[in-house]
Amino acid sequence: MTSAVDEAEIRRLTPAVLGVLVRRGADFAAAEDAVQDALVEAVRVWPDDPPRDAKGWLVTVAWRRFLDETRARASRLRREALTREQPAPGPARAVDDTLQLYFLCTHPSLTPSSAVALTLRAVGGLTTRQIARAYLVPEATMAQRISRAKRTIAGVRFDQPGDVATVLRVLYLVFNEGYSGDVDLVAEAIRLTRQLADVIDHPEVAGLLALMLLHHARRDARTGPDGSLVPLAEQDRGRWDTAAIGEGVAVLQAALARDRRGEYQLQAAIAALHADAPTAPETDWVQIVEWYDELLRITGSPVVRLNRAVAVGEANGPQAGLAALAEVDAGVARHTAVRAYLVERDGDPATAGQLYTEAAREAMNTAERDHLVKQAARLHHRR
Repeated sequence: MTSAVDEAEIRRLTPAVLGVLVRRGADFAAAEDAVQDALVEAVRVWPDDPPRDAKGWLVTVAWRRFLDETRARASRLRREALTREQPAPGPARAVDDTLQLYFLCTHPSLTPSSAVALTLRAVGGLTTRQIARAYLVPEATMAQRISRAKRTIAGVRFDQPGDVATVLRVLYLVFNEGYSGDVDLVAEAIRLTRQLADVIDHPEVAGLLALMLLHHARRDARTGPDGSLVPLAEQDRGRWDTAAIGEGVAVLQAALARDRRGEYQLQAAIAALHADAPTAPETDWVQIVEWYDELLRITGSPVVRLNRAVAVGEANGPQAGLAALAEVDAGVARHTAVRAYLVERDGDPATAGQLYTEAAREAMNTAERDHLVKQAARLHHRR
């Protein structure tokens, strides 16, 4: 009887298998290609002949593919030396190279888009086709992007220390892409961040995982049946995923208890306060402003300053919010939309309607544009 292949398990093993090949002396680019070939072979073979040792099977097949490719392009002397010096394939020793692979795939020499693509393929185990569909680009384009990324890091030593902050930025980029095509990048980002948390004890890794869980918990309530955007204050909180919220809060509390706060922990703390409020009017905006103050001190981010202005407006009134907004660069994305919201709350619907119309022209996506157009129309009809 044919059994289904556990693709999630295959993808989970990908970084470990790739790490084994690299430690045996394989060039990263060639090793990654060999691992991809092994994954394809596993999907073909395992339903009828599942292995006892999945990781050992993948290592063996990938190593053979690597040797075959090496022999095809190398001289007789080189391939004989390679075959003689390297250990025989088989069950791999219990060394987890996942963390080093994260560092390698998010190397500072890579562009953010290249780092994301390489991480999804080499660490995430996704195929080039799946990544291309997720990012809505032709497969050939994504293949070129991944090939360029592998060439860029070809000379990077596998044992060099990496930057956790860079890894987290790349994972956050994956998370913010959301869902498109046949790959849920939000779920993939959470899976990879969990995997990272398993191999590195770092409060900011936990903070990012908590942030992702808390944001993802509101996913089903963010859009209406017609796909329209539902603002946080109007969301049906009964549709929020309480299990994800509970896990996110627990992960966050453990991270904050270590008193090594970073930007992801602080963002997660803000998200937790939103999740904790039974209704929108019961949101603890005063405490949210305090978290934004600390986050702003750490990051100096214009986006944080913009979001803080909204929180100040909720905590202290719209005029206080507008005063805080005056300190934000008007060129920051969504500045006009925030101003429209605060101006309406301050009792000037005519000006707010004009600002909503202007904000709609500046919208980042169709759903946001449609929402702002509706806000403008609502105020124009009231006149």
